[in-house]
Amino acid sequence: MTVAWYGNLKLQQYPWFSKLSLPLIILLSWLLAGIEYCFMIPANRIGFVDNGGPFDLWQLKVIQEAISLTVFTIFTLLLFKTEPMRINHLIGFIFLLLAVYFLFKK
Repeated sequence: MTVAWYGNLKLQQYPWFSKLSLPLIILLSWLLAGIEYCFMIPANRIGFVDNGGPFDLWQLKVIQEAISLTVFTIFTLLLFKTEPMRINHLIGFIFLLLAVYFLFKK
């Protein structure tokens, strides 16, 4: 989802991409996001406690958010070098880790 949502911001620096219409960029982004959905939906179904998995709904959501923010951070640091990581971002991630800890605590 990170590449589908934010990749177009990086790709617009290329002339061939900047000439594409917004509806086409939206379509391309959704095609890319659709690939992720093909993995995410089965993973949630398999991992959900009511289907025999180990995670409740809250845990599944926090796992998804933690993975999403980790991928976003790596993506941003590698591709958007003008966007610095600041202390408030680090503090936010610490709170996210605390959310993961508390949601998995029995």
